[in-house]
Amino acid sequence: MTQADSRVAHLPTTSYYCPSGKYDELWRRADEDPEGFWAEQALELDWFKRWDKVLDWKAPYARWFVGGKLNLSVQCLDRHMKTDVRNKVAFYWEGELGDSQVLTYGEMYRQVNNTAGALKRLGVKRGDRVAIYLPMIPALPVVMLACARIGAPFTVVFSAFSGQALADRVEDTGAKVIVTASGMHRRGKILPLKENAVEAAARCACVEKIVVVKHTHHQVEMDPNRDVWLSDILSGCDEYVAPEDMDSNDPLFILYTSGSTGKPKGILHGTGGYSLWIAKTMQWAFDTDAQTVWWCTADVGWITGHSYVVFAPMILGLTSVMYEGAPDYPALDRWWAIIAKYGVTAFYTSPTAIRMFMRHGEEWLSRHDLSCLKILGSVGEPINPEAWLWYYRNVGKERIGISDTWWQTETGGFMISPTPGIQMHALKPGSATKPMPGVVPAVVDADGKELPNGETGFIVIKKPWPGMLLDIYRNPDLYHKTYWSRFPGYYLPGDYCMKDQDNFLWLLGRADEVIKVAGHRISTAELESAIVGHSAVAEAAATSRPDEIKGEAIILFVTLRKGTPPSVEIKNELTRHLRATIGTLATPEEIFFVNLLPKTRSGKIMRRLLKAVATGAAVGDTTTLDDGASVDEAKAAFAELTESSHHYKSAEKKPETKPLP
Repeated sequence: MTQADSRVAHLPTTSYYCPSGKYDELWRRADEDPEGFWAEQALELDWFKRWDKVLDWKAPYARWFVGGKLNLSVQCLDRHMKTDVRNKVAFYWEGELGDSQVLTYGEMYRQVNNTAGALKRLGVKRGDRVAIYLPMIPALPVVMLACARIGAPFTVVFSAFSGQALADRVEDTGAKVIVTASGMHRRGKILPLKENAVEAAARCACVEKIVVVKHTHHQVEMDPNRDVWLSDILSGCDEYVAPEDMDSNDPLFILYTSGSTGKPKGILHGTGGYSLWIAKTMQWAFDTDAQTVWWCTADVGWITGHSYVVFAPMILGLTSVMYEGAPDYPALDRWWAIIAKYGVTAFYTSPTAIRMFMRHGEEWLSRHDLSCLKILGSVGEPINPEAWLWYYRNVGKERIGISDTWWQTETGGFMISPTPGIQMHALKPGSATKPMPGVVPAVVDADGKELPNGETGFIVIKKPWPGMLLDIYRNPDLYHKTYWSRFPGYYLPGDYCMKDQDNFLWLLGRADEVIKVAGHRISTAELESAIVGHSAVAEAAATSRPDEIKGEAIILFVTLRKGTPPSVEIKNELTRHLRATIGTLATPEEIFFVNLLPKTRSGKIMRRLLKAVATGAAVGDTTTLDDGASVDEAKAAFAELTESSHHYKSAEKKPETKPLP
């Protein structure tokens, strides 16, 4: 292979003050001539063989850069070895206990090659699947890239999942190797990952070996016939493993969505289109350059971690921060201390994390100099305007922009976001702004008719884009049914959206997260955004329970800001606020005050758990839950209320509601 020059790492970036119309021009080019546009962009990757055809679109399947050959580990590592990036920091890693590592691109290259060689000696060959069950430690991106190097599709399983959840994913992929760690650190405790991997292997006949990374120092039992320490199977010297020539549409990884019910879907992503999409969208959304120090706080077990912790930053030759622990452990300033310590310039996190910090006030922020920050980002769910403004004022000090990104596991990378790397849009708190070049959205009604600006409907994507999923693993019928059957020819993400008079897009949450009160549909996102607009509220989660008259009754779980104690008076005030903001339709049946909302470790609120509490149903699987005390507290609050002889009702008379005719 001839080494191409490292163009992606050194592409010139554009300031926030771009000539007017540059975004419109780029978006128009991508829309009018998608094949020509993406062929031009794809020259920034290193190809073993150029493609024969840019796009083969046979709805609902898109195949990008057909016939092209490349390898993702080459994009992330080999391309940088003949440039100054070789000696640049790839990862500043910090453990929860305060331990740290600094890994350059050259060191990552060495470790990836050595690990690829070790996997091959275990019998892993091109096409074999590998399950990766690791915490947020440097071995995680190393193993992912080692698998990519030898052409072994991998599935990263979130390290908070149980042994049973791991087994489900291992069995579905038929993985022959599980790579795990002795354990992981979380809030001062050691979680036994190796034990969970053993449980999964016992359930899955496909597993031949468990490879274990030494991370924690507790005693771990090893089966000599099956288990090996990664350190023991490395060659003991630097080795070079030639990267496989992967077809652009060869599977790269399978990532399982964590649906609240039913069997998780294995989202299958390819190599060429995905690699290009995540690199370009990161440049466009965050205006990255050679000086960027990037920190995406997501866990690599989710798509955000795949695309924007590991792959896109490394394709671009950026320096990243990687942190193992909880955001508020051992104190609420842990994240801010890390930003100051490493000089983070681009910070990308979730609205739920932002609201958690809002609740505790600004004093923790004031302890650290955050002047290094040049851009902020938001990911995971729509960010309500109040959280956006707090983030802008208190973290960004009203001097830097926020790239509020909307996308999904299935889309591979950002779909809608501000684009300071092209041209900075005027920002509107709560709006993800405009689509990326190559993304053609529309807002439609239940019959697929495009709606005028100002009306709420389903967002659909009208044309294929390079980062889109290849399929649902081993279930093409479900792929068609889930994303393409309702509006034929259009991709259906499943979210509500509204386009305003300036053509800015406002994402309003999942279309299936809707409460139907007296014939009216109201989204949980709208309720939560409205109540968090009250100055006393830090976070809120909306759910419902059945009601004989109204169909469903609104139930709210609320955390108050520091200094505001729970009381009947504040409940009444919040009820009035909701009525004034949304209307009498939004009158809650009950409001529960809690100290914690149940969240995943990636920061998403687990509303299904609160719905189970509110309806008295079984809570079910809680393996992704960050802190079990949150559910216990919600149960206790609910039990206290239901056992009381006088349930809370608003002191004000609730309006009578009747179903629509």
